[in-house]
Amino acid sequence: MPAIELIDTTVRDGNQSLWGAVGLTTPMVLQIAPAIDRVGYYAVDFTTSTHMAISVRYHKENPWERIRLAAAAMPRTPLSFLTTGMRFISWERAGEDLMALSYRLLIDAGIRRFQVMDPMNDAQAIVASARTIRREGGGELVAALVYTLSPLHDDDYYVRCAAIVAASPDVDRVYIKDPGGLLTPERARTLIPAVRANVGGKPLELHSHCTIALAPFSYAVAAELGIDALHTAAEPLGGGTSQPPAERTVENLRAQGREANLDLAALAEISDYFRRLARAEGLPEGRPSEFDAAYFEHQMPGGMLTTMTRQLGEIGALHRLPEVLEETARVRAELGFPIMVTPFSQVVGTQAVMNVLATERYANVPDEVIRYTLGLFGSPPQPVDPDVRERILARPRAAELAAQPPMPELAEFRRRYGPQVSDEELLLRATMPGAQVDAMLASGAARRSYDPDARTLLKLLRELAARPPLAGITIEKPGFLLQLNRRA
Repeated sequence: MPAIELIDTTVRDGNQSLWGAVGLTTPMVLQIAPAIDRVGYYAVDFTTSTHMAISVRYHKENPWERIRLAAAAMPRTPLSFLTTGMRFISWERAGEDLMALSYRLLIDAGIRRFQVMDPMNDAQAIVASARTIRREGGGELVAALVYTLSPLHDDDYYVRCAAIVAASPDVDRVYIKDPGGLLTPERARTLIPAVRANVGGKPLELHSHCTIALAPFSYAVAAELGIDALHTAAEPLGGGTSQPPAERTVENLRAQGREANLDLAALAEISDYFRRLARAEGLPEGRPSEFDAAYFEHQMPGGMLTTMTRQLGEIGALHRLPEVLEETARVRAELGFPIMVTPFSQVVGTQAVMNVLATERYANVPDEVIRYTLGLFGSPPQPVDPDVRERILARPRAAELAAQPPMPELAEFRRRYGPQVSDEELLLRATMPGAQVDAMLASGAARRSYDPDARTLLKLLRELAARPPLAGITIEKPGFLLQLNRRA
């Protein structure tokens, strides 16, 4: 059988799953980009519009600049952008002209592959997005079938979706996207052949998470069944709620008589770098997960689970996480079994947290849940529970949101910001708070290099220098001597 292709998820989904998407800055990515380019990955799952917003909000970095610099540093490996269709950064549905501009700018910046999904698994919406991307000059387009468990999402459901997206001439490949890590080996044995038989010979990929330890086993089954590509992360950002580690996946494939044809020395260099980075920045490394049967009920994706755990800890309510997860399953059923993927994992999870922390369920309802119930995100797989729907839509805020005009057209944004604003800046201002964009622009160009070892040393020196009685510092090791004396 031919070698299996690996798609690297380290800097996008690995970072999102284990580090809440805020762990990596542009210089951190650029420092290791040449090694990633040497590995021989089929592609790099590089960014999303949500990650671009995080670059602005948390790091004051220009996300367009990050794409350009990374593309230049990885000329042999296509960078991939994951899009959820008619949405860019903002949760509001964007017009086709604004989305077309975003795709054109992404292509100009260096994106050569698009992973196209729809949160509702609306196959026709995926086809429409693929058509828009292709028209703007997009390279390879990969249609996502988002996997979930519910009374509605059986193999026949995915077969129907696969046949529609694969029939599009704008779709080059198809992938089963399992954001919750819910795909069991047993289900893989029925689902993968059924989907493969309906994609018209187009390559089929599998993307899963190790959240409850199933993904490595499902990957092994997928390899037996002739999967074309698997999504993996470098070991320090693999495992846990992330994808299976690339190193272990390669070893498992070889044990099955399959090859991945990667430069393992380059892969080892990448993992060593991210281990040192994690130590320097105080970030957790991926660890093997344990099986958790309750997970099949709440289905919270890895990145969302990490973020929710952190936020509950920040307000002193981490002990209530089990209640929140139980409530998540209940809310999801009441909202018609939406797939637990962005933005619906946030919709369901946020409502679950509010229900647990309040004295009464649905006493507080965020705008996104109201918009969902109004149908502004599309039609859910099953109608919303009538009692819950009535309670949500009876709120005065529901009438306000229903009356709100849609996001302005691109021409309106151009009038609002004027010709002096570049298209890249315009898209950020159209979808983010202006103060955050101003802060990003004021910070200037991104640094190009990062040394995790120097970061650790500088932190030590700062902490030592802060001790008033200290007259000097001497650091000595073979071939190295550093002496610092405090001035009188």
